[in-house]
Amino acid sequence: MSAPLLDVSGLTRAFGGLVAVDGLSFTVGRGEIVGLLGPNGSGKTTALNCISGALAPGGGQVLLEGRPVGGMAPHRLARLGVARTFQLVRVLPSLSCAENVLAGLAFGREGAWGAPALARAGTLLDRVGLAGKGSLPAGVLTYVDQKRLELARALALSPSLLLLDEWLAGLNPTELQDGIALIRSLREEGRSILMVEHVMDAIRSLCDRCVVMAAGRRIAEGPPEAVLADREVIRAYLGDGDA
Repeated sequence: MSAPLLDVSGLTRAFGGLVAVDGLSFTVGRGEIVGLLGPNGSGKTTALNCISGALAPGGGQVLLEGRPVGGMAPHRLARLGVARTFQLVRVLPSLSCAENVLAGLAFGREGAWGAPALARAGTLLDRVGLAGKGSLPAGVLTYVDQKRLELARALALSPSLLLLDEWLAGLNPTELQDGIALIRSLREEGRSILMVEHVMDAIRSLCDRCVVMAAGRRIAEGPPEAVLADREVIRAYLGDGDA
């Protein structure tokens, strides 16, 4: 069995007296989609921030292809093949959609510039559902289209590991099915995906495994159907009275 692409071991991060992530361990294999689940406040986004370099871990280890990367700056991780989207969308509003994607192409692993980069930006915008919107300022897009743009910029980095923080949230049923199909196609290209998500239809459709957090700790791990039926997971989401 080959070594995992991502190996998180004993990950810890505290804010003052609050331990947001407490000894979290899990792996993401090559070409695998792993769901990182849990109720609000369970530490999912903090864990994603530690993996992506937005926060430095307080303890534990993050390995990418066997290499320690915990605490590494996001731009260095991007060049190693890690890209992400954010729960609160972060686009460059004064730049056009194409320019947002060009920023990813310029500073990613391949360092694309000029006409080839512009053509590639157009291809990526088409892929996420923004065909014909390359010249529009990012700031005039709807929230859903800004999420699409952020994904296109992440894909411009040619990531081997893609971190998605509630990217499917807020989509209507048709958009959701399109989004699921898009994420599935990214995995078919060989990418590994770690997704924080609350949309259970997407979790069931996409994830090979799920890791469930509560109060900063891992409480369950396994195939989606088994994990979602776990009594401790139900208790974490709904409370003791409904478990």
